[in-house]
Formats: sequence, structure tokens, C-alpha cells
Amino acid sequence: MFVQITKEEFSKEVLKKAWYQTNNIIWTILFLYPLITIIDVIYNPNVWIQFLIVRLITDIIIYGLYTFFRSKKYNYRILLHIAFFSLSCTSALLCTLANSQQFNVYFLVYSAVILFFNIQVFWEPIHSIIQTLLAFILLAVFFNAFSDYNIDLFITNGGQFFFIVATVSCLIPSARFKVMEHEAKQTLLIEKSNEQLKAQNRDIVEKNAIIDMQYERLLKMDEQKNSFINIAGHDLKNLIGSIIMSNNMIKEEEYRLSADQKEFTDYITESAEKMQYMLAKLMDVKEIESPDMKFNMEVFDVNVEVRRIFRGLVETAQMKNIDLLDNILKLPLNVKLDKVFAGQIFQNLLSNAIKFSQTNNNIRVVTSLQRQKFVFEIIDEGIAIGQEELDMMFNKLKTLNDANTSHESRLGLGLSIAKLITQEMGGELFYRSDDNGNYFRVEFYVIN
Repeated sequence: MFVQITKEEFSKEVLKKAWYQTNNIIWTILFLYPLITIIDVIYNPNVWIQFLIVRLITDIIIYGLYTFFRSKKYNYRILLHIAFFSLSCTSALLCTLANSQQFNVYFLVYSAVILFFNIQVFWEPIHSIIQTLLAFILLAVFFNAFSDYNIDLFITNGGQFFFIVATVSCLIPSARFKVMEHEAKQTLLIEKSNEQLKAQNRDIVEKNAIIDMQYERLLKMDEQKNSFINIAGHDLKNLIGSIIMSNNMIKEEEYRLSADQKEFTDYITESAEKMQYMLAKLMDVKEIESPDMKFNMEVFDVNVEVRRIFRGLVETAQMKNIDLLDNILKLPLNVKLDKVFAGQIFQNLLSNAIKFSQTNNNIRVVTSLQRQKFVFEIIDEGIAIGQEELDMMFNKLKTLNDANTSHESRLGLGLSIAKLITQEMGGELFYRSDDNGNYFRVEFYVIN
């Protein structure tokens, strides 16, 4: 997950951290600065009251400026400079007014003030350097104006310690500034990452809700589909039973039948038996959708089966003035398949091709041997059904939108079952619809 931070966002986060540190410094000064008077009482009892008043006035000024700067959102650096300079003035003045015996104490206090400030402050190092130089200048000015001691005594009694601490402490803001900038960046990255994760989580929750709704809808559709197939299957069983019974009654009067009529009754018997076999398989929808679907595999000449299907659909094609062109191999090609279901695949494809083709059209039925595979092809060079339409027709139990042949039902159950059974028996089914027309192709391995 890539998170990008703009300069404005980074500056805002840095400013927030800077003000946080500024608050700590200002409130620490406001509470602790007057307490330094305790040292004045101990070491400078003559002036402690005056210095207490100065410290309290300084506190009031700093608090007033702090409130003003916060309300106006002015630059926090100016506020810190004023506060730092105020502390330096009183501390430097005491260092120069104190007796030589108290130099160490006041220089130590002054060093502690500068060290505290540089440890807590969040600004560019140049500002600490400026304040340190100002501290040196104030000490020099006050020393020349008020001190009666020589410079050596001034330096050796705590001055050298103050100069070292003040100088070294200037290095702290540099490292601290870089660290806190890095922390600000990391904080911003974490916040933005969390926002993105929350947004993604909301999106996932919404999509899961949609998926749950779709799943419930699919379950309902699946129940409706199963119910439809069960009802249709029950009715078909009765119809097939009636066909078989009627055909048997006709065959009882066999002596009255002509040779052609006997052939037709045999054909009806064979077709009805195949329909019963297929119906028994197709009634169990779970079995159809299971990889363990059982087939009655046998070796047979697939070209003979295709030719039988072809002859059975010639009259159907002629009713629509469609010519079926026979390019079926005379060469026997043996395959090991479920003969009934294999025949149903070829019949479903060819009958649908006739059904959706235009009148006065030619449809070629071609079989061939390619790379040890039996290939069954239906080539319709008429008006294309449309690839999207075919995709829907080969999608199980989905009804197509109305098209040119709006009078014909376009329930893609037969084609989707043909595709499913082809795959279950180890074959492949391809289809295409484009400017060249409609094309269907089935492949099965042959037996050597």
C-alpha cells in the first residue's frame, strides 16, 4: 500500500509537534522560573525581592505573549526567542551582580536554563546558536557595566563551565530537529495508512454485504432451478412413458405395418429408451454438477452416430428451408464415450444451429481426424448470432435477451448441458460467432 504525503500535510504535522514542545517549554518556565528565587534568597538576600518581581513580570509577559501567539497562530519561534532572551537577561545580570563566591552557583543555574531549553526546543539549530551568542553578549555587556572583578576571576569561577555547556548544548537541537521531523513523518504515514486501511475495510465490508446478497440470490435461483428441473423431469417421465406405451401398442399390430413404418417404430423405441436413460441422469442436478458423474462408457464408431443425428434433423432443417450439407467422414473412427450422451451433444449443437439460423441458409456438418482427435464441426455462414449471445447460451440456465429470432425461446439449457457433458467425458467444446457466421466444434480422443 503506497502512501503519499504532501508538503502541506508534512508542514502541518511538523508545526503541530513544534507547538506541542513549545507548550511544554512555556508552561515549565511559568511554573519553575519564579522558584529560582529560592537561590536568590540563599545567595543574594539583598536583591531577591527585586528579582522575584522581575521574574513574575517576565512570567506575566511570556504568558500574555503565549496566549496571543496561540490565538493568532503566529510563528512559535518568535515566542521562544522572546522567552529565551528574557531568561538570559535576568540570569546574565545575576551572574555579574553576584559575589565571586556565588559565581559558580549562578553560572550553574544559567547553564541549566540553556541546557533545558535546548533539550526541549523543536526548531532549526541556527536559532539556538543565535540565543547562545546573545547570552555571551549579555554577559559581556553586564560584566562591563556592573562587575568590579577582573575577567579571569569571572571565567575561572564558573564562566568556563557555562561557555562549554552553552556551546555543546547548541548541538542538541540539530539532532533533535531531525529526529522529530522523522517522527512527524512517521506519525503522518501511520495516520494516513490507518485512514486508507479503514476505507479499504469499509469497502470490503460493503462488498462482502453485496456478495452475501448475491449468494442468497444464487441459492434462491438454484432452488428454483432444481424445482423446475424436478417438475419438468417428472412431466417428461410421464410423456416418455406415454410414448413408449403408445409405440408398443402400435408394434402389437406389426403385421399391419409397412417396412418404413416398422423402421419408424424402431426408431421411436430407440429414441425413447435414450431419452429415459438421459432423463435418469439429468434429473439429479447434483450429479450433473459433480466431477464424479457416472457414464456408461463404450467403444463405438462416432461417425455412424453423427450420421444418424444428421439424418434425423434433415427434415427439421427443410422446414426452415435450410440445407444441411454432409461432410461426414466415411472412415470409421472409434471413440470410448457414453454413446447416448455423445449423441445428445451432437444433436443439441446441430438442432440449436438450425433453430437460430436464418431461412434459405446452408449449414455444413464436418467430421475429421486431427492429431489423434475426432473433430465434429458445424459451420453456419449466415448472420452471426453474436459472441455475447453464445456466451449466454452456453452459460447454464440463463435466458438470452430477445434478438432477431424473437419468436424462438432462447433458453441455453441444451447448449450448456452439451458443454458440461463434453468436458465431463474428457472432450473440448469451442464456439465462435463473428462476421463470418457461427461456428461450433467438439473434440474427443479416438481409440487406435
